[in-house]
Amino acid sequence: MPRVLPAGRAACRSTASHRRRPGPARPPVAPMRYRTTGVAVSRGPHRQRPITPAATVGLAVLAAMITIWLGLVAQFGDAVHGAEAPVPDRLAVVQVRGGETLQHLAARVAPDAPAAQVAERIRELNELDSVALTAGQTLIAPIG
Repeated sequence: MPRVLPAGRAACRSTASHRRRPGPARPPVAPMRYRTTGVAVSRGPHRQRPITPAATVGLAVLAAMITIWLGLVAQFGDAVHGAEAPVPDRLAVVQVRGGETLQHLAARVAPDAPAAQVAERIRELNELDSVALTAGQTLIAPIG
């Protein structure tokens, strides 16, 4: 005998389509609670005033003054604390070690002198166009 379905329901070709989807992996319990971070949140009204152009200009001037002051301190700081030792006058032939840069070489041959000035002097003495060095290369350098 053919199966009669109520009105509005179509016949399914397979019974597999009536299977229920599996539920969530966790059992049905109360909804998850989120713990607070412990930081108190202000509940008062927050009235935000617009920033005026005068305040913007004032802050820009203040930032410029601080920048200039820091530049002056960096420029003339050596005069206050005493200048570093000058570049040594004695010269010697040195060999570049593997992985050594011009700055490392300058610090190795003249540890008491400013490395940047010693490196520049090495470039002048050896007529180097770049700061690239190769291991085993011999250079004339101020030592001291």
